[in-house]
Amino acid sequence: MSSNSQIIDKSRKIISSSRLCVVKLGSAILTNDGQGLALDAIQEWVEQIVALQKDGIQLVLVSSGAVAEGMKRLGMSSRPHAIHEQQAAAAVGQMGLVQAYESCFSRHGIHTAQILLTHDDLSNRQRYLNARSSIRTLLEMGVVPIVNENDTVAIDEIRLGDNDTLAALVANLIEADLLVILTDQQGMYESDPRTNPEAELLDVVVADEQGLDEMAGGSGGQLGRGGMATKLAAARLAARSGTATVVASGRDDQVLIRLFQGAQIGTLFLPGAQQLDARKRWLIGHLQRCGELIMDEGAVRVLRDSGRSLLAVGIKSVRGEFKRGDLVSLQSESGEEVARGLVNYSADDVCKVMGQPSDRIEALLGYVDEEEMVHRDNMVLL
Repeated sequence: MSSNSQIIDKSRKIISSSRLCVVKLGSAILTNDGQGLALDAIQEWVEQIVALQKDGIQLVLVSSGAVAEGMKRLGMSSRPHAIHEQQAAAAVGQMGLVQAYESCFSRHGIHTAQILLTHDDLSNRQRYLNARSSIRTLLEMGVVPIVNENDTVAIDEIRLGDNDTLAALVANLIEADLLVILTDQQGMYESDPRTNPEAELLDVVVADEQGLDEMAGGSGGQLGRGGMATKLAAARLAARSGTATVVASGRDDQVLIRLFQGAQIGTLFLPGAQQLDARKRWLIGHLQRCGELIMDEGAVRVLRDSGRSLLAVGIKSVRGEFKRGDLVSLQSESGEEVARGLVNYSADDVCKVMGQPSDRIEALLGYVDEEEMVHRDNMVLL
């Protein structure tokens, strides 16, 4: 962790020079901790977004709050556990959320567009590209896209999990310069400030820096599904496409304006050296894995050190049911996830050839599609 003023000044220039940004607003600050939509606060954020847009900055808004607003309207005292009740709350709350944004932006003559996504939208390559084109076109038209997970139809198997993750996936999707996550905390601390009042705020860190996971701790409040741990995970996901992330308090006065003016606010997560091309950004956006391939030490070493493809000879065991083209997790024998990739054979066929040299595939299966179980072009190292 660095507090060097020169590094901080240089890092803040990354923010002020950003032209394409994703801003995520959390449930706690959007709904006054569950008391209903904070309309005055929404109006203030909208005014800041409008001002930044006039300065030539394109912004996509990822907004939580639909379920929380639906709970308020339906008289629910706590977030429901049943998926159909969450879907019902989201359906009711989405109406109020969209109306609030549309009303605030229309006062400035700016149109908004609602975009609801599920994991399936982002895991399907064609729909991924369609979503990318749609959002970019809206931005060119001066429209502010408002993105949310489609909670009304999402189920546990396909849901994105939290809007921090969704915001990072959107940042990857449009190749944003900056992701801003506004929450009810000042940023990320060295330890939980709710239990340690002496905890120090981190100014600038590299997203993949070791030791951050322990500092991030667990989940936050009851309204959303995220905590500081999900914000750290989102920052790391965004960093894969070279996107920096700021986590800051959405309750700070003029927080967005001051950020882009270079003020030292919140925690800035810088991307590390490893950045991915467009196809591999799409691959890492796959959150749902269909199975696991357990590799021997030699295969793990070859993948990490040489960036090679995974061959059948390096596979020790197979878990799960998957078909050709599904996303699988590539793991060491100790259970560490080394990579993810699109598999060239079904689970049954991999079981028949694992541990065997590639020239034996045709004899064992009666056919051969590829020599590799997972080709390096369809693989992302973690």
